[in-house]
Amino acid sequence: MWDWFTINSIWFLTGTSVLFIFVVIYRNRLRDRLLKLKSDQKEFKGNKAFLRILLFLIYIFAAVILLSTVAIILSEDEIFASVNFASIQEWLLSHGIIILVYIIVAYFLYRATKALVPKMVTGYVKNAGRGKHSKSWFERRAKTLTVLVKWIVVIVIGTATFFLILEEIGMDITPLLASAGIVGVALALGAQTIIKDFLAGLFILLEDQYNKGDVIKIAEISGEVVEVNLRRTVLRDLDGIVHTIPNSAITTASNYTRDLSRVNVDIPVTYGEDLDKVFTVINRIGKEMAVDPRLAKLIKTPPQVLRVSNFADSAIQIRILGDVQPGMQWEVTGELRKRIKNAFDKEGIEMPWPHIKVFQGKEKKQNVILCKNCSFANLETAKYCGECGENL
Repeated sequence: MWDWFTINSIWFLTGTSVLFIFVVIYRNRLRDRLLKLKSDQKEFKGNKAFLRILLFLIYIFAAVILLSTVAIILSEDEIFASVNFASIQEWLLSHGIIILVYIIVAYFLYRATKALVPKMVTGYVKNAGRGKHSKSWFERRAKTLTVLVKWIVVIVIGTATFFLILEEIGMDITPLLASAGIVGVALALGAQTIIKDFLAGLFILLEDQYNKGDVIKIAEISGEVVEVNLRRTVLRDLDGIVHTIPNSAITTASNYTRDLSRVNVDIPVTYGEDLDKVFTVINRIGKEMAVDPRLAKLIKTPPQVLRVSNFADSAIQIRILGDVQPGMQWEVTGELRKRIKNAFDKEGIEMPWPHIKVFQGKEKKQNVILCKNCSFANLETAKYCGECGENL
């Protein structure tokens, strides 16, 4: 075993050194990125486990490098004459430099990808969606496609570099490619669900069904899109719960924040109210909100009365609609309800509310007093009307 290791120690030293450098660089970058997270996110179990795995790999690579170096030194003393300083020098000059060039070119291609892909994707998205979508859509779409394109390009660069290095060190990559094809077919037969996920994810991204940052409903779950790729979609709901949904499980995608959102609310009033007066008050509130400095940038068209939507048991339902910026419907709707309640109180417009009368034990027979204002039957001991509040 040691003889075989010594004979091939130069390959172990070269390959392990490259892997060691890449893992150390990536680990340091990941650690720097984690330091910028909030304190509660730094303790995320997935991040800690990933860092531990990288640290374990670094220790293994360091041990292999040390053993390879010892083997080369011993071979220089001609304990194993198959590897000596001259052969190492010859190999480095004939193959090592070429491999180094491959690695440098791959690194610069990676850096160029990180620098150019965001600009190219942003330009493409702006040209494709000019005049059709909102500014927030451009940002979310560009961010989603940038991650996808960078991921694909990096995989292509890494795979090509890997096979070029294998070919340079003297390995015949033809059987490896054939084996990869056979393994690919086997995986395709045994992992049909994963293939469905990737195909579904591809159509989701190509058809622009939703992007990172959108608020959507898929698989009966509503939330903000935290991550979307070819295999899965990750949502965070209003309670902060993160849901991971395979793309193959998505049959219908409802996007709440595409281009615009809409205020859609029903306001109840009692049957005795003057509807023309109610409509005037509501439309006035919508116009006031549209010119409010804080809300004007959120509202596209002022909320206004659409129609009487329903005659309910104890109220007339009035439908109000208005277009707002994507994702702002909840904030604008809450402010609209508050202003309508305050305005109705000032204008004397009544909104119905349920009445419940509770009796404990046996009900005693008592005389009743009819209210002169609303004819409501009150107990003879009551001082004020239970319906309208008038003095009895």
